[in-house]
Amino acid sequence: MSDSTPADSSKSLFYDPTERRIRSFVTRTGRVSDAQARAIETLGPVFCIPYQKSLLDIDATFGRQAPTVFEIGFGMGETSAKISASMPEKNFIGVEVHTPGVGSLLKLTDEMGLKNQRIIQHDAVEVLNYMIAPESLHGVHVFFPDPWHKARHNKRRLIQGPLVQLLASRLAPGGYLHCATDWEEYAVQMLDVLSAEPVLENTAEAYAPRPDYRPVTKFENRGLRLGHGVWDLVFRKK
Repeated sequence: MSDSTPADSSKSLFYDPTERRIRSFVTRTGRVSDAQARAIETLGPVFCIPYQKSLLDIDATFGRQAPTVFEIGFGMGETSAKISASMPEKNFIGVEVHTPGVGSLLKLTDEMGLKNQRIIQHDAVEVLNYMIAPESLHGVHVFFPDPWHKARHNKRRLIQGPLVQLLASRLAPGGYLHCATDWEEYAVQMLDVLSAEPVLENTAEAYAPRPDYRPVTKFENRGLRLGHGVWDLVFRKK
């Protein structure tokens, strides 16, 4: 496979990465702490996967065959680390563009002795297009993506039809897509978009109970005390 060939050349890319496009994130120059910088320097070569325009050999990356879960936008990584620790029998690939978050998850990976966590610092859509083979994932997590709550910014929201179609193509039959948001209007959009994807089926009548494996974050707890809602959506590939 040449460097310029997507993982599934029989289908067009979600977008052409050589062209300008609307992105769901804005790259911020957040301060990297000394501890995060040390983690990137010392642990990055072990747990970070360089972005490449060719398929990732997941079995070789983790040194085993195991179900693999792909997470988009892990923030500072606390939830990711807890989930990885609770399911050592599964592989986890977290994708994040912001350097402080990468350093934070690397630090947690070391402190918690995680062997099943890997990180890619890159645009998740490009990673999916080029590095992840069709029907190779057991699950996908998208927790609390930016709601882009102003109407003029709604087009930047991550969960849109073309991305959901791409995610569904990377899931193995029976694999799941789990999204969560604390913005009700975004939850409604998510439900509509996910329900419109023909190869996915809802595991609940509408919104799902929070699965036990997704821990409640401090931010989420604070919101719940203030009466804010949280909506989980779990869809499974037919």
